[in-house]
Amino acid sequence: MLYVRFHGAAEEAYPGLLDLLHGISPVVQALPPDAALVDVSGARRYFGREAVSLAELIRVRALALHGVDVTIGVARNPLLARMAGQQGGGRGVHEVTDAGAFLDPLPPTALHGIGAATARILDGYGLDTIGRVNAAPAATLQRILGAAPARRLRELARGVDPTSVTPAAPPRSLRADHRFPHDELDPARRHGALLALADDLGYRLRGSGQTARTLTLTVRYADRSTTTRSRTLPEPTAHTPVLAAAAHALHDVLGLQRARVRTVSLRADDLADADRAHQQLTLDPRDERRRAAEAAADRARRKFGAAAVGPAGAAQSVPSRAATNGLRKTPAGSRESASRRKSANRG
Repeated sequence: MLYVRFHGAAEEAYPGLLDLLHGISPVVQALPPDAALVDVSGARRYFGREAVSLAELIRVRALALHGVDVTIGVARNPLLARMAGQQGGGRGVHEVTDAGAFLDPLPPTALHGIGAATARILDGYGLDTIGRVNAAPAATLQRILGAAPARRLRELARGVDPTSVTPAAPPRSLRADHRFPHDELDPARRHGALLALADDLGYRLRGSGQTARTLTLTVRYADRSTTTRSRTLPEPTAHTPVLAAAAHALHDVLGLQRARVRTVSLRADDLADADRAHQQLTLDPRDERRRAAEAAADRARRKFGAAAVGPAGAAQSVPSRAATNGLRKTPAGSRESASRRKSANRG
C-alpha cells in the first residue's frame, strides 16, 4: 500500500499526476488536493518489483515528467501508509516494516481519527503516547472513553486498519478567485471579496443543479506564500448565505490581522446533484424569504446578466463586471445620479 503526496503541484496538474499513478496500478483513490492512496498488490506481480521499488519509480516519473517531488509512505494498510508519509520526516520514500516500533513513540493524535479532545482525555491519565495506550488494559480504556471508542482506539494503536483503497476520481469542484488591485490590509475589504466569491459560487452551483459539501479558502500573500483551509458544511448546499458564512469563518480563524493579502480564492468541493441533497427543515420564515429572494435574483441574472444583481456588502471590495443588455449601474454619489435626482425634484 502506498500513500503518495505531491509537493508544490499546481491544481491543474493534479489529474495528470493521478494518470501517472494509474500507469502503475489501476487501484488509485484520489485524496485532493495533493495526495492519493495506491494499492500495488497487483502491480507488484505485474512489474516484478516490491512496493518500495514501485514507490521509487513513481518518484522518478513525477520528477521527470511533471517536475514535482513527492513523499511516499509504504506499509501494509492505508492507515500505516498514510502515517509513514506524514511522519516520515521529509520527502522521499518511507517504509514501515515494524508497526509497533513505528507507532509506539508517536502521540495518539498521529492516528487518523483521533482528535485533540480525545488526546487531552488520554493525556490526563498519562497515556500520552501510542505505546502507553497499547500497554493500558482494555477495561481502563473503556472506562475512560466508552466501549466502542476504546475498541477503535486499540485497533488503531496496533496498526490495524481493515479499510481498503477505493478507486475514485477526485470530486468535482468549482472555483472563484479575486485578486486585489494592491496588497490588501483591510479585513473588511477581504470579507467583501469573500462575500462576492461565495455569491458567485452559489449562483453557478444553483445554475448547474449542484450542491457543495466542502468549502476551501486559499489566501495568497504579498511574498507569494499561501495558506489553505477547508471546512465541511453541515449539509450539502448551494445557498449563498451559508457559503458566505463558512468563507468568513475560514478567514477569521486564520487571524491575519495586518497580513498583506494579494489574492483570495474559494473552491466548492464534493459536488453532488441538488436533487439528491437533503435540506434540514427549518421553521424560521427568514430563511424561506432569503431563498425566495435568491431565486428571484437568479432569474434576474439569467435575464440581464450575471452582474445585474449582487450582494451589497461586496460592492466596496469587488468591482462589478460589465453590465449587459443596455443596463448600467450608476453609483449613488455620481454626477449622473445627482442630475437625475434634480430632474425628479423639478418634476
